[in-house]
Amino acid sequence: MLECCVSMRGPDARPILVPLLERPRLDALASQQQAPFEVVRRARIVRLLASGMGPAEVARSVGCSERNVYKWRARWEAHPAIESLYDADRPGRPATISMATRCRIVQLACDRPEPTEPPFRAVWTQQALVDALYEATGELVSRSTIQRLLNAEGLRPHKVRPWLHSPDEDFVEKVERICRLYLEEPPPDTVILCIDEKPMQALGHRYPATVGPDGSVRQDFEYVRRGVCHLLGALNINTGRVHGRVVDRRDAKALTSFMSELARTYRGKNIVVIWDNLNIHHDGPSERWTGFNAARGGRFQFVYTPLHASWVNQIEQWFSILQRRVLRYGRFEHVEHLRHAVEAFMRFWNAFERKPFRWTFDGNFAKTDRRAA
Repeated sequence: MLECCVSMRGPDARPILVPLLERPRLDALASQQQAPFEVVRRARIVRLLASGMGPAEVARSVGCSERNVYKWRARWEAHPAIESLYDADRPGRPATISMATRCRIVQLACDRPEPTEPPFRAVWTQQALVDALYEATGELVSRSTIQRLLNAEGLRPHKVRPWLHSPDEDFVEKVERICRLYLEEPPPDTVILCIDEKPMQALGHRYPATVGPDGSVRQDFEYVRRGVCHLLGALNINTGRVHGRVVDRRDAKALTSFMSELARTYRGKNIVVIWDNLNIHHDGPSERWTGFNAARGGRFQFVYTPLHASWVNQIEQWFSILQRRVLRYGRFEHVEHLRHAVEAFMRFWNAFERKPFRWTFDGNFAKTDRRAA
């Protein structure tokens, strides 16, 4: 009996050629983890075909049809480069909005509307841009078209981002001087104190806080004001120790008394004070700080931050910690309750958590943009 053997391997393998320069690019693409799956599979198809494997075996190996293997073999042979494995751009439907109209929309979005004229808007909305475009060109587009164009251009004309520049003419010099004080080791007989005042409100809530089903704290939005006080704070930048006093009024008398306490605490030391330009930080008609310093042997040196640059004062970092840890979610029955809470946190900080802040900014960026503050 005559037996017939039928091969299931398909046509004989016809290896394809991979240029020498494309070989490493092809191997890298075939092993990519972030590239699209289809593109990676096409690279594997080409690599297997180049190794001498037949189309049927390649199809089974990569999990696709033989027709797909033939398609990408032909594409590679026509143009043996990695770029041929990517999908070509498709024409799609013709654009319904002209380039001139697109440019006009972008121009309108980049200009601030006049808030004192109809339609009395200080910022753009999608409908306001539709109306403004129709008034300017007579062309009507949809709000979704406006949105797609703004998203494509990365424009957000409905948002207002506040910023503040420093008008201080000596901004660069002052910032660099303060940064040097932070970064350079002071003499053994010198301490550097960052001093500022923080107003605080004793806020209570009508209803106690509860815990929601997801574990989040639920706090009643309605609050009651139960008084105001002020924290006079001083941070020793070398040790992280905080000195503070809670006072009813933030005035020159309270600040002078607090500074006298600091002078006694650091007896025999030269004290460099870094603070802002609050009126009570300057001499005034009475020349309070000149007299204060003279009475204490000239041990004090006062360094002022630039105007609108409180961020360069390290005590602000500690005030932020106090705000998050004690004040933001605290409930206080009266001012004395708030005073005890703040003073207790200062004692806890100095006993267990105090450490100097790691200051890395050296003031160099101010040389390129002196208004950056």
